[in-house]
Amino acid sequence: MIVDWEDPRRPFVFYENWDHVTMYGFFLLSGVVDIASRACQARQTAKLEQAAEALAFCVLALLMAAHLENRGALEIRVHALFVAPAFLVGLVLAIEVWVPDQPALWVLKTWMGLVLSSWMVQLSVLMYAPPSGQPWRAENPEDLAFLPIFFCWHLALGAALLAAVYGLCSLWHHRSSSRREVPGAKYRPCPRGYSNEDLEKLGAEGVLRDEGV
Repeated sequence: MIVDWEDPRRPFVFYENWDHVTMYGFFLLSGVVDIASRACQARQTAKLEQAAEALAFCVLALLMAAHLENRGALEIRVHALFVAPAFLVGLVLAIEVWVPDQPALWVLKTWMGLVLSSWMVQLSVLMYAPPSGQPWRAENPEDLAFLPIFFCWHLALGAALLAAVYGLCSLWHHRSSSRREVPGAKYRPCPRGYSNEDLEKLGAEGVLRDEGV
């Protein structure tokens, strides 16, 4: 129910519930688009998938920005810091619809995704289950001043985690490629937007190269 019909003024009710239903609904739509694109089409439409995902994150940022109204100082701060990475992820996804296959955008999107995820956990801990067992003192300016500091720590943590994963993967790739080198072989990003027949041809070429090693 979205309207209280028993009240003569017909006010809207259950705002927070509908807010979350809308948020999750757009992410569900993004998932349905992914499944339909991969299973129901002979040619996968990556741009459609990215557009649906970008829409979901932009809706998330919009709803979180509207969530700031009539809230306490603590909720306003933590949700405002939540909006920033959510908007950046949506913006990068929207840019990738027209400018795909840009490694710099991949790194930024992954970094902001990590920060968004870790800050969501931090948000829950601060507001509902503080480690000290005491509620956060939102009336204390010094306590509120620590929120952006914590957010910067999450930025650093996400960057460090991303750098560590990239370093380990690069080291593994370098060690494995040095053991089995093919003359003239060169690393190439996985092509996107190709038909299944094109991908099968590329796979067959890779098998022939492996047999020639």
